[in-house]
Amino acid sequence: MAIQWFPGHMHLTRKAIEERIKDIDVVIEMLDARLPGSSANPMLAQLIQGKPGLKILSKQDLADPARTVLWLSHYNAMPQVKALGLDTSMVSPAKALIEACHLLAPNRVGMAKPMRVLICGIPNVGKSTLINTLKGKKAAKTGDEAGVTKQEQRITLADDFYLYDTPGVLWPRIIVEKSGFNLAASGAIGVNAFDDEEVALELLNYLIPNYPKALEARYKMKDVSNLTDETLLEAIGRYRGAIQSGGRVNHTKAAEIVIHDFRSAALGRLTLETPIEFANWLNSGLQADAERVLRKEALQKEKKTTRKAKIRN
Repeated sequence: MAIQWFPGHMHLTRKAIEERIKDIDVVIEMLDARLPGSSANPMLAQLIQGKPGLKILSKQDLADPARTVLWLSHYNAMPQVKALGLDTSMVSPAKALIEACHLLAPNRVGMAKPMRVLICGIPNVGKSTLINTLKGKKAAKTGDEAGVTKQEQRITLADDFYLYDTPGVLWPRIIVEKSGFNLAASGAIGVNAFDDEEVALELLNYLIPNYPKALEARYKMKDVSNLTDETLLEAIGRYRGAIQSGGRVNHTKAAEIVIHDFRSAALGRLTLETPIEFANWLNSGLQADAERVLRKEALQKEKKTTRKAKIRN
């Protein structure tokens, strides 16, 4: 089942971005380095109106380093776009961010032409944590749940550098089904919008062929490639003691363990997609969405024809 989550405040954020973007010089989009494609907001591309963009891959200390290199190269090859990785080990994130923005908009400098930057990102991508690091104090609320920040705020990083923070925002409909599962696994989607077991199974289904050694090391198993996602979840539940009455595995508890182990990097540094993989998922999603639109239009046309026939009779 496809996962969707678009609370009311996200609609208001979209409207706020549409108004603010008119006066913005550079748009920063924070992405989760473990799922850069899935955490990129397609709605934002429509809103920024060709503004220069800085892609920040946050949480890169949790992501597969080799795949992070692929994603940075992918974004840096785009026109009017720069990309950089970010994690808690970066000594001067403010300096790196300011320098990157000035490369994208070199004419915005000094009090007469201050740099005005909008920072956006999905919920729980680490945006508020970054802002607090930039300011050296708690300028923004942080939390491990999606949707903590609820309103825009302006932060002055230098006398001529203004950063506008917005609440984390998803988009009205996620057309890439795999993205929905990856976003749920990362913690970007509210817990009431998905089923833990379904998300854990999708996660294991991807990890078995891509990161088998990580699974074997974490759960003390051999050759997980011979297991399905269902049998692996069952085995993890038994290994971790997620047992209920009658000796049966509590699959919900086992799923929570798997999701937690991914989010905390207990499984190691993992990335759930490559640029090529995501491009293929996106193409399939766009095709399926186009077919859905055609079916909806055909159904509406059929209903309209039926109503006209009833009126004539």
